[in-house]
Amino acid sequence: MAPAPQSGYTLPVFACAAALAALKALQRPTAALCTVSVDLINPAEVVDIPIEQVAPLDETSALAITRSQPGDNLDLTRHTPLWVRVSWGTAQQIEPVLLRGGEGLGRQRSGAPAIYRYAQQLLTHNLTSQLEAGQRIEVTIILPEGRSLAERTSNRAFGVVDGLSLLGTSGVARPLSAPAQLDQYRQALQQSPHRDCLVLCIGENGLALAQQMGIAQTRTLKTANWIGPMLVEAAAQGVTAVLLLGYHGKLLKLAGGIFHTHHHLADGRQEILAACTVEAGLPAELAQSVLASPTAEAALAQLRSHRSGTASEAAWDTLQAADAVYRGITERIERRSREYVYQLSQQSLTVGALLFDRQRQIVATGKIADALLPQVC
Repeated sequence: MAPAPQSGYTLPVFACAAALAALKALQRPTAALCTVSVDLINPAEVVDIPIEQVAPLDETSALAITRSQPGDNLDLTRHTPLWVRVSWGTAQQIEPVLLRGGEGLGRQRSGAPAIYRYAQQLLTHNLTSQLEAGQRIEVTIILPEGRSLAERTSNRAFGVVDGLSLLGTSGVARPLSAPAQLDQYRQALQQSPHRDCLVLCIGENGLALAQQMGIAQTRTLKTANWIGPMLVEAAAQGVTAVLLLGYHGKLLKLAGGIFHTHHHLADGRQEILAACTVEAGLPAELAQSVLASPTAEAALAQLRSHRSGTASEAAWDTLQAADAVYRGITERIERRSREYVYQLSQQSLTVGALLFDRQRQIVATGKIADALLPQVC
């Protein structure tokens, strides 16, 4: 029997641990630290978090470094370094703990650092308990890899730019990407009262859009990155049709035959987009630009901004490049999904695909998806 998946801790916990270590170094410069104890608040337990490095910078500030450990999750923040600088506050500072965002920590639309309620509560609670009477500190959280990692997330859909966010309502990171989670998703599918058509949503954005579209909640199921196994499970349970609803940067992988969409296992998004651009008859220069795009969202922007420039491209005056390419992508997703299910289960399953962008605006709807939507809305 395989060992049970291990939980880890969320990013706010490691930020808090580094902040505590830096504070202790500021208060007692000669103190040697290998770990610090963090009160998680939720759940109500105290845990020890290892500290990689800590040192005073000068008489007024200190820096500590730790690394994220999310447990048995396929999490892009695994081993991500978190730096926290703690400085003495000024006499004008009202609150005892002032939180600031440094490089790699995202910003909200308001300009405020993306440090959400639980992270604020966690940091304030743990740090305040270590302050002596009258002491005030300024805490700057830095994620050196945050800006680049954020390009591989849906942060912009939530209005967060330039980095990662300290998000979550708990200090414990459950192994949502581990096989045990797939078992939970399968059980939810098995218990669904519907067998005519189910809507598989890749993530929270898909669930939110499904609700906005008026899709019955009893028909929606979350798949995370387990798209292939969930399609096969749907066929095994006698479901006749499935509508896939997800971010285009995830779902387009299916057009290339990638049915577990986590980036740790396979990517190829730009390559798939470039191939579909060529297949749509668009210029080779545009396909090269798509291939060189740093993200799927940037590639979509390239396609959306393309305009025909020669008589030979006149056909594109009435059909935008993005529409042509993504029409081909949805057709590929629907066809390859059916073939994938039949190959693994020898059962038939009708599969439709609906793709949206980071603003939750629909990018493309496949022909089969068009036919399925009236059944679920």
